[in-house]
Amino acid sequence: MRDRADKAELLRSLHVPGAPLVLPNAWDVGSARTIVDAGFPVVATASNAIAAALGYDDGEGAPSAEMMFVARRIAASVDVPVTVDAEAGYGMAPEELVELLSGIGVVGCNIEDSDHAGGGLIDVDVRATYIARMRAAADRIGVPLVINARIDSFFPTSPLAEHRRRADAIGRAKAYRSAGADCVFPPGAGPDDLRAIVAAVDAPVNGGLLLKGGSLAELRAIGVARVSVGPQLYRSALAHLHVDLRHLLDTRK
Repeated sequence: MRDRADKAELLRSLHVPGAPLVLPNAWDVGSARTIVDAGFPVVATASNAIAAALGYDDGEGAPSAEMMFVARRIAASVDVPVTVDAEAGYGMAPEELVELLSGIGVVGCNIEDSDHAGGGLIDVDVRATYIARMRAAADRIGVPLVINARIDSFFPTSPLAEHRRRADAIGRAKAYRSAGADCVFPPGAGPDDLRAIVAAVDAPVNGGLLLKGGSLAELRAIGVARVSVGPQLYRSALAHLHVDLRHLLDTRK
């Protein structure tokens, strides 16, 4: 338990505005070990990539037991802190989710506010209450789970008009931070939106980085505290596999 608590505190301490924690997202034990071997101090998972590797759609299309089995194997395979993409919680009560995360050995999680069952976004007060109950459950267990609240105001599935997205994201970020989230993550937010969120919200902000065309230097200058790439590494690995397979096909001719 002490080891997990130390890992959680280490993960939390690495969220530094302007000197962000860069998280390459893993999808299996092999990719997680490769990330650690490359020198990264934390492993994060990408639900999109894990679901795809298992043959399911993203957005809680994969059974939670299968997703968490992969997360458990990753956490058992590396010595660094592991933070898992828990999507919207898989319909679990917050206390059940925290117990499960603690049991598989991870010390952080993403929790998003997309409504995968009904569509659109979960009501901000409902999601804030969920996060508050997660924080209380983690406090009772004694492992200070690092909660990264994903805010889907800018996400492609968001029902919000473009001119409403920034204000909605800021309101959600403030509510989730007050509820106990350690970090807020508005995927799809552009540089100007990220600047506004960093300026308005007293919380570390997670920015997304495009592997092709993205600028880590720009995210540092904006003041984000965490950077992630989602399923892009998984897709890049498949693209390289495709090239190798084409080469093998060509050698048969």
